[in-house]
Amino acid sequence: MTAPARLVLLLLCSLLLAACGSTPRRPSPSARTSPPLVAGTPRANAANAVLFRAIALVGTPYRYGGNTPEGGFDCSGLVGYVFRDAAGVGLPRTSAQMSEVGRRKLAVDALQAGDLVFFAEKRDVSHVGIYVGERRFVHAPNRGGTVRLDSLDGAWWRDHFVYGKRAFD
Repeated sequence: MTAPARLVLLLLCSLLLAACGSTPRRPSPSARTSPPLVAGTPRANAANAVLFRAIALVGTPYRYGGNTPEGGFDCSGLVGYVFRDAAGVGLPRTSAQMSEVGRRKLAVDALQAGDLVFFAEKRDVSHVGIYVGERRFVHAPNRGGTVRLDSLDGAWWRDHFVYGKRAFD
């Protein structure tokens, strides 16, 4: 088994174990903007397909303008590829354009697995990732060299998070 395949397997196992061993936090009723994912529903199936595909791409090299596993990914290229490949959902090409999809903006506490997460350095959205749960997301950062899993609680991500959006509504 290759090193990237072992890493993906380790991440998947870690996510499953963390989900089984933690007490779920329930957002306040005012924070919830849509019903929770219910196993077996089309929305839950699509979200799971997106999550597994995104996590499988961890370790893929970053490349500005990239939108394939073979050529590498930038942030919006990764998100667009994953949603198209795993769920048949077409998204715009740039993170700023993706941020205009859907109407509802979601706070961190209202995020569900498969939601898009957006970040801005000034006023304009400049980065996007895919929320996987437990305050973590998969993305292709412009630094660091590869697609990776990060925490929304990291200093830069916490300070630059603007909102989430649901691509499956």
